Amino acid sequence: MIYRRRASPLHAARAAAAIAWCAALSVAALVQSNPVVLGAIAVSVVAAGVFAGVGRELRRSLLWSVPLWFTIAAINALVTRNGLTVIWRLGDVPLLGQTNITLEATVYGAVFGLRAVILVLIGTLYSVAVDPDEVLRLFRGFSFSSALSATIATRMVPVLVRDSKRLAEAQRCRPGDPPGRAQLLRATTAGVLDRALDIAATLEVRGYGAARQRARGGPHAHSPWSRHDLAFVASAAAVLVIAVVARVAGWAAFNAYPLLRAPAGARTLGVAAVLLVAALAPFLNRQGVER
Repeated sequence: MIYRRRASPLHAARAAAAIAWCAALSVAALVQSNPVVLGAIAVSVVAAGVFAGVGRELRRSLLWSVPLWFTIAAINALVTRNGLTVIWRLGDVPLLGQTNITLEATVYGAVFGLRAVILVLIGTLYSVAVDPDEVLRLFRGFSFSSALSATIATRMVPVLVRDSKRLAEAQRCRPGDPPGRAQLLRATTAGVLDRALDIAATLEVRGYGAARQRARGGPHAHSPWSRHDLAFVASAAAVLVIAVVARVAGWAAFNAYPLLRAPAGARTLGVAAVLLVAALAPFLNRQGVER
């Protein structure tokens, strides 16, 4: 999962606007619990990935995160004793004792897992659609070395992938069982942060340390905010306001315990629809999104 410049409104927006938009979606997923609203947020993230040309990357993250979803739901159903609607009596389970699986615990675990999947997808979208170099320029005024180290560590992901492939090929030339994925992962990532810190120190010695005194470069340096920047900032503000107001006003209520209550009436559907439209509105304008 690496950043590549693509012809999309999200890639055309500056990093600050894209970060605000991703953060607003994350906050919306955290403050909302109604499955209908969470489903609308999930659809908006997936649709944004498709509109941004990174649908393949999001599909990979989704395939990885779906087992996590089921794992969270299963664990919550097994260990939670809350809920009055018993759907399965397991009897005396070792280490867990008398175990009854309730509908409320199962649904709450599924909702919690869905929230985790949404956050994973938002993180993937951020990784592949927000320029890490521009993020570095945003934060280097606070801590240049730390920002540079983090950016280099992110940029080194493709290098680590190539290293793991070379290690696997070398291991196949030796007798014995081939290495497992966990062994290759440990071998390639053991020293990634140390390598990034060493490179950051070398670059700062060679002149990068004076970058805080130089004018900031990049595609958006000293340029007025574009229509895409303003659109994503407005979208972020709208998503944030809608999610918080709906939570405070109870327009999309969700209560799992002691009895399940997840209304899907007109207000809940309205909140979901407005969130979906507000999140995807910036993608309607594709002027000036060339690579």
